This record gives sequence, C-alpha cells and structure tokens, in this order.
Amino acid sequence: GPNNAVLVLAGDVDVATARPLVEKWFGAIPAGPKQARLNVAIPTLATPKSDVLKDRVATVRLYRTWVVPGLDHKDMIPLSVGASVLGGLASSRLDNALVRQEQLAVAVSASYDPQAQLGWFRVTADVRPGVDPAQVGKRLDALVADFVKSGPTKDEVQRVVTRTAADQIAQLEQVGGFGGKATTLAEGALYLNDSDAYKKQLIALSQVKPDAVRKAMQGWLNRPVYALTVVPGDRDAYEEAAPAKANPEAVAQPAELQKGPAKQWPAVGAVADLSFPKVERATLSNGISVVYAQRTAVPMTQISLSLDAGNAADSRAKPGTQALMLSLLDEGAGGKSSRDIAEAQERLGATINAGSGMDRTSIGLSALSANLDPSLALLADIVQRPDFVPAEVERLRRQLLARIKSEQTNPQSIALRTLPPLLYGPNHPYGVSFTGSGNAASVSAVTRDELVAFHQAWVRPEKATIFVVSDLPLADVIAQLNRHFGAWQATGTAGQKPAASTQSGPSPRIVLVDRPGSPQSVILGGQLLPNRGTEDVETLLTANQAVGAGFLSRINMDLRETKGWSYGVSGSINRVVGQMPYLIFAPVQANRTGDSIAALRDNFRAFLSTQGVTAEERERIVSGNILELPGSFETSGDVLGALQRNALYGRPDTYYTTLASRYRAMTVPMLDSAIRSSVQPDGFLWVVVGDAKIVRPQLEKLGLPIELMSSSDGK
Repeated sequence: GPNNAVLVLAGDVDVATARPLVEKWFGAIPAGPKQARLNVAIPTLATPKSDVLKDRVATVRLYRTWVVPGLDHKDMIPLSVGASVLGGLASSRLDNALVRQEQLAVAVSASYDPQAQLGWFRVTADVRPGVDPAQVGKRLDALVADFVKSGPTKDEVQRVVTRTAADQIAQLEQVGGFGGKATTLAEGALYLNDSDAYKKQLIALSQVKPDAVRKAMQGWLNRPVYALTVVPGDRDAYEEAAPAKANPEAVAQPAELQKGPAKQWPAVGAVADLSFPKVERATLSNGISVVYAQRTAVPMTQISLSLDAGNAADSRAKPGTQALMLSLLDEGAGGKSSRDIAEAQERLGATINAGSGMDRTSIGLSALSANLDPSLALLADIVQRPDFVPAEVERLRRQLLARIKSEQTNPQSIALRTLPPLLYGPNHPYGVSFTGSGNAASVSAVTRDELVAFHQAWVRPEKATIFVVSDLPLADVIAQLNRHFGAWQATGTAGQKPAASTQSGPSPRIVLVDRPGSPQSVILGGQLLPNRGTEDVETLLTANQAVGAGFLSRINMDLRETKGWSYGVSGSINRVVGQMPYLIFAPVQANRTGDSIAALRDNFRAFLSTQGVTAEERERIVSGNILELPGSFETSGDVLGALQRNALYGRPDTYYTTLASRYRAMTVPMLDSAIRSSVQPDGFLWVVVGDAKIVRPQLEKLGLPIELMSSSDGK
C-alpha cells in the first residue's frame, strides 16, 4: 500500500507542474496500515561449510561467501571499502598476489552486495588451468585472513574513496537506470527513510579510516565461511522442486484494492526534435582530428581515441593478435608497471580501457576534469609507449587462452565464433569470430615482436581520431591534448585491411554444433544483406523493429509469449561499415529446436510477403523511437558514442537533430519496401548449438542440408 511505497520523480519538469499530475494518478489510492519494519537477524553458520558443484565451465572457480549487514548498518561503508581493497580495485590485494605475482589465478574478485538489512560479502578466484585448486584455495584463504587481520593501508582507502566518488559523479549524470538520480533517491527513501542518504554515505566514505575497515572485516569475516567450488564436468541430476501448496490462510484482496473500471489514459504530448549538443572540431599539432561536444552536467571528461582498425584488422595468420595486444596496453607502459598504472588510475579517479568492434579500435578515458592533465599523461603512455614486458605477455596470453576456452564452453559464444567465417568466408575481413578473441593455436604462437609490430602498424596518429565530451571549454581540452599527443609520430609501415568485396552469401543450410547434454539449443541464423552500413538504412532498421528488434517484435511475441519455447528471441541488423549481416538469435528448449526454426521461417515469409508492417506497428514504433530520443543522450558517454557513430557511418553532425522528423515521414509502404528489398525469408544459414542426438531428428524435417560440427575443435 501507499504507506509502504516511495514515488520518486527525476527529470526536467518542475515541482509545480509535477505535483498535480502525481496527485491525480496516485493520490486517490486508499491508504493501508503501515507495515512494521522487519527485524532481520544476520545468520551465522555454526561451522564452515563447503560444497562442490559440477558445470560446463572452462576453469575451476572458488567462492567464499559470508552473510553480512546491509544498507542500514554502521559497517556498510567499511565493508564496501574492504571489499574494494581486497578484490575490487585493479590493484587489489588479491589481484597483485594471485594474478600478477604468483599467477595462481587468471581472475579474482571481492564484492559487497548490500540489500536493505542483509548483504553478501563474496570472494572469487578463477584457478589458472593446470594449477591445483586446493593450492589456490589454501592461498586464497590465507590472503583473506591476512587482510582481515591487518586491514588496509591509508593509501588503499584513499584510492577507494576517489574511485567510488568518481563513479558516483558519473552515475548521477543519468536520470534513470541503475545508479541514476531516480534510483539513488528512491533507494535512500525506501530503505533508509532518507532520500539524501547518498550524500551522507559519500561523506562517511570520505571520512572512513583504515582501522574502521579492519574492525568491520574482523567482526564479520572471522565467522564461519561458506566455500563453493565449481569444477568442469557434467551437471548432477536435477530434481524439480515440489509445487508449493496453496496457503489456506491467504488474505483476500481488500475490495478497495480490487480492479475497478478502467481509467482513460492521458494523451501523449508532442515531442519536439532533439536538441543535440553543438559539435566542434579542431586539429592537434601533429594532424590528429578532434571532435568535441560540451556537456556541463557533471565535472567529467570522456575521451575516445578511435583507430581505423577493429577486428577486421586482426592478423589473418594469427587471429587474436589484436586482442592480446590491447590487453597489454595498461599492463606496463612508459616504464610504469601494471600495478603502477592501476594505482595511478585509482588515485586520479580515472578509467582507461581498450576494445574493438568490427571496424574500429578504441582506447577510452573517463576522467574527473580537475585531474584531466595527469590522466592524459597516463593515457599517452598507454597508447604511445606500451612496454610489452615479456612476463606480462605470458601472463595476459594465459588469460586470453582461458577466455577462449571459456567461449568454447558457452553455447552463445560457440555460435558467435562459428557463424562469421561461414557467412562471409574465411578470407573476408569480417570472416572472423564476432568475439574477437582468435583461437588457441594462434594466441599461443604469437610472439612479443609480432605484438610490437602490430601496435606500430595500427596504433598510430594518422589512423586516429580523438572524440571528446567534457565540461571544459574546447580550448582547454586542445591545449592538454597537444601537450600529451601533439608530438606523437608513427614508426614503421601502416597496416592495411584486406579488401572487402560484396559477397552473395552462403547457400541456406544448417550447421549443427554438437553439445551433448544441452537442455536448450542456441540458434543463430544469418544472411548477408545487399546494404552497407555507410548507406542510409534508417528506414530498414525501423522496419525491422516490427519483425525482429524489441520485445513486441513478431518473432519474440510468437516464440516467447505465444509458444513459450524461448525466454527471448531477436532479429537484428549488425551495422558494420561494409556489407551488413542480418542475425537471428534464438535460445530455445531443446525439444522445440526444429519447430522454432520452422516458426522463424514462417514469420519471416509472412512478414516479407503479405503480412508486412501494420498501421498500429508503424504508429507504435515511430512514436516510441521519437519519445525515446531525449533519453538516449542523458550522459556524456551517450553523446560520445553518437559522435563516433556519425563519423563511422559518414553522417552529418545534424543527424540526430533531424531523426525525429525522418521517423514521422516514414509510411507503411516505405517500411515494407525497405526491408523486403534487403532481407530474403529463405536466405538464412542456421547455426544450431545443441545436443545432436535430440536436435538432429527435428532438423531433418526442415528440408535443409545439415552439416555436423564438433564444439571442441570447430571442424
């Protein structure tokens, strides 16, 4: 009832306008009795407990878990700091010991998850393949015990405070979403009866002392632990729980809360075209182009150094070279060790990361604007002067091999690795795994010299564009960028991507990847479209929302809502610069694999012939797209992404300001024509990952050629 509820409104509507609307729609709810707050005791195990669980995982994972206090407890802040120091920071105690120094694990973490009155303190370690899990478990327990006994240093606490404050500032730029204004205010009001709780928590965080962290850890983590070990293997037999019995004492719903006559929905107001930030441009002294937009909501600067590379530039002889090279950039650069770089980011409140799509490779920086200059100095070392220390090369190689092994056990990753070479052909620049990780043989074979050469060929100023969204004026940003990137000069020969000719696509067929014992199948269908991503495909993308994209799409409503064979199905156009693929993703229950493909084919045949976009679908999709536009650019990161997409696809700076008008002009015939001229209903190649003995008899009824592939070796 309303006495136990909190309603939070966050946005650009003033209180005087919002109040009568809230009272109109929520003020008439009858008040119920105020429920007393539950007094929850924090459970403690009598003795330590351990279990072993088998699952289809690539590496052994160790868990250590304690039930601890929640948001309303004085130890909430000290426990959160303790978790970060132990295993939440990039420079955490567990990372430094188990991953960097002793190299017993490929990944570690420690986290504190506070709920209203209870929370979980959890430590995990992914055992390095070939290492005895018992040895790692013993060492993990010793490290945790030592930290609980000694507590953190003053410097460790300060780094957590800076990192947490920077993250909070960045999150509060958005209105909704997890961590945004509305959620932050609502959690404080609902759980702590104080919508300003987040301010008090930040103040408490800034004042926390190492001794308080040590005492909180000792008070809660010296209790018996629950230890879980997850090992590779077939799952044990599973029994469904017995159905719950009806509760004879269930209270009938009060008459005043039962559904009454339907109310008429209020009219949806008109929405003007989007007002996108002004885009400005400049050039550094060495010729690098800078694309800039100013946002002043928070004192943050977001930067992306975008390189004309991407997965399409990965080594054809040794795929995975780029992924390994990128993972090494912040693991030693400019004479700083990986630990030095991690600690420097934490002291500055900065985050630096590298990643790639199919056409571009990006190295990004999120920084407090007050610390932009030293953050750029660190970024410049990482971009221009990576050390590729041999020991770090081997450590990160093992981590990438563990990732590949994990992908080979995951049905979705198996499909994403299998489809592209079949769709484009192995010699096409897009004929590489969508995961970008390469394969175990090539990652094992690539040398340090080859990594250095790849970096020199692709991470170079003439391939770079720098995108910036900041509260600082452009002149200030350019001065600092010139100081750290203006003298950057390339060495060696620039890399060239393979030629990308237009493909007709493979013949329709089914490639069945055998994964014995799978309770469900993952279906990934694909076909090559005649369209390129640099063309005007907005009408095509909009038309696809009716059949494939979104919860209300035809295929999701059919397979999920009507038939109940899947939790979610989607059809999407993967917008790359060159020839685009259409992809259908459908995880379905194993005994309905063949029926699901048949239903997908029927849906596309109908939609692309006689049962195209309806007037209702057109109205819903167009209205929804227009209404969602303002919320798509709440944050500086959203604007940064838009700047990069406009550059990638060759669109004008005014693209998003004119998009609402373009949506309004789309008619049903335009939508039907756009998708029917591109997508062929019977042109899909289907990759199915599932148990062949269950799935193959179903697939044989579809009348398509079937090829069998082993999930272990990809043949």
